[in-house]
Amino acid sequence: MATTTSPPESPTSSSTTPAAPPALTGRDRLVLFVLCAAQFMVALDFSVLNVALPVLGADLRFDPSGLQWAVTAFALPSGGFLLLFGRIGDLFGRKKLFLSGLVLFGAASLLATLAWSPGAFLAGRALQGLGAAAIVPTGMALLTTAFPEGPLRARALGISGTLMSLGFTIGMVLGGVMTDTLGWRSTMGLLAVFTLIVLPLAPGLLPESRTPERPRLDVPGALTVTGGLLSLIYALTTAAERGFGGVDVPVALALGVLLLVAFGVIESRHPAPLVSLPVLRRRTVAFGNLGGLVTFSMMSTIVFVLTLYLQETLGLSAFASGIVFGVQGAVSVLAGMFTPKVIGRFGAQRTLVVSLLGQGLLTAALLGIGRESGAVLATVAVSVASMLHLGAIISYGVTVTSGVRDEEQGLATGLVTTTQQVGLTVGIPLLGVLATTGSDLFAGVRTVIALDAAIVVGAAALIALGLRRRS
Repeated sequence: MATTTSPPESPTSSSTTPAAPPALTGRDRLVLFVLCAAQFMVALDFSVLNVALPVLGADLRFDPSGLQWAVTAFALPSGGFLLLFGRIGDLFGRKKLFLSGLVLFGAASLLATLAWSPGAFLAGRALQGLGAAAIVPTGMALLTTAFPEGPLRARALGISGTLMSLGFTIGMVLGGVMTDTLGWRSTMGLLAVFTLIVLPLAPGLLPESRTPERPRLDVPGALTVTGGLLSLIYALTTAAERGFGGVDVPVALALGVLLLVAFGVIESRHPAPLVSLPVLRRRTVAFGNLGGLVTFSMMSTIVFVLTLYLQETLGLSAFASGIVFGVQGAVSVLAGMFTPKVIGRFGAQRTLVVSLLGQGLLTAALLGIGRESGAVLATVAVSVASMLHLGAIISYGVTVTSGVRDEEQGLATGLVTTTQQVGLTVGIPLLGVLATTGSDLFAGVRTVIALDAAIVVGAAALIALGLRRRS
């Protein structure tokens, strides 16, 4: 694709955007509701259980060392199968796979709600993750193919990104409230109810879409990339719970790297690869996903260390800490309203770079917190940073999917959602653990904040250089 006369984001630039962007029709709004509600449901599942883990563990008699699997059992399949399911949706029908994922997710949520033993609960969580791996990439692909590239797609992605961010934040607050009032099982039952709301509407509203050709599925590529992602996610989630001391963590890391290297070799030689290497070589895809990886991993790390700081250093209650992040969620809603307009005015790539730069600078501002005060600064800084974080989320999704053919949207959105999952997984074990391993928690929190800010600002500079126009 020639890039000598216009930047890749030109379809969303102000020179080609009409003065009055086309409005969403009534059917468009229903389609958007179904797809965004499904994404919100999955985002809620990431965080709604966290506060309930101690109560859940006592009720089901989990071994203390095995309680981490309540989270890991979901994270492994939800992240490991994203690329594979995104491609299967491309080839055999995104709507079919999306609906299948909803059915599986709902049934698995019911199993987790009614779980009578640790094994039954972990089976429900693993099946939830598998359902999420089918819902997320196919839902994103259905969204990007339902709304044409330009203002409508930017607006749709803006709403979707807002609800995903809001779902993750609401889950942290809602999980504590529901566990205290209704018990831990209500957190899983809520997800089953969400499925019952979305599932009846989806078949009649969503159009089927797939590639016109039906090439043979790249089985070796599917096995190596899925195995590699599963190994990496296992290593990182285990490290977040127990550190890097166990033998299983470095072995899983090494295996994951080897499998992903093998995947790259297979894809370069396969006639119908699972992941098209020319797509990966596009600067918009490569640097856009880098932006998504950085913003997800670094923002989740800040939320983690600020939770420790507010409760352990300042002595705030879990409810008061939840209010801080509740404010963050409310601000995210505002950001989701105007970010698509900013993208339409300045372009997705510029918005991505500026959002990352702002997120990094506001993270650096958190170095002003103290041992006895700083809750207000933390609330303000993390809330404004969340606006820019959401700007980066929306703009990187637009950047990666712009200029990609409809038949490759499942691959593109699979990469987008895989980046999200890996980002949410990688930040806390790599940086967050620094706050908890030393003798001085406050000093560790400040170290993480400084490193986090430096990484985000550095990534913004690298992406700006990578995406700049070629003369």
